[in-house]
Amino acid sequence: MDNTTLVEVLNNIVQINNDRVAGYKTAAEETKDVELQNLFAQLLQTSKQNITALESGIQLHGGTPTDSTRLSGKVFRVWMDVKAALTGADHIKILESCIYGELQATDTYEKVLDEYKDTMPDKYITILKMQHQALKADYNKVNERLLKFQELEKKD
Repeated sequence: MDNTTLVEVLNNIVQINNDRVAGYKTAAEETKDVELQNLFAQLLQTSKQNITALESGIQLHGGTPTDSTRLSGKVFRVWMDVKAALTGADHIKILESCIYGELQATDTYEKVLDEYKDTMPDKYITILKMQHQALKADYNKVNERLLKFQELEKKD
């Protein structure tokens, strides 16, 4: 894999993490539930750590780390804003939006790992696999919280 391709692929992963940072900032603003705000802050930190780990590799290979988000991430955040406004910041709707974002992120990692498993330097495969596992753990946290809110709603 040449440096240009590696930088492009790593920046794609940085973008999905930028999407998560922006999405969880939005989610935290949309809820008044302190536990959810704390959860979103934790999830946001996962992506900030992921970005930091990738930036040095991008620079090492002659690139400039992106600070942009993907169009799908922008659409996701706008959709979350509209949905929250229409539902009165319904916790279930916010968490469902977060699940959607988590699936987008893990899917991006899976595609990159599958497509470049034979050409990307092992160092970056290892980093991306560890980050992918962290994102899957975050997905599980969001899903667990969603299930709790759904259970509570059934009782009411």
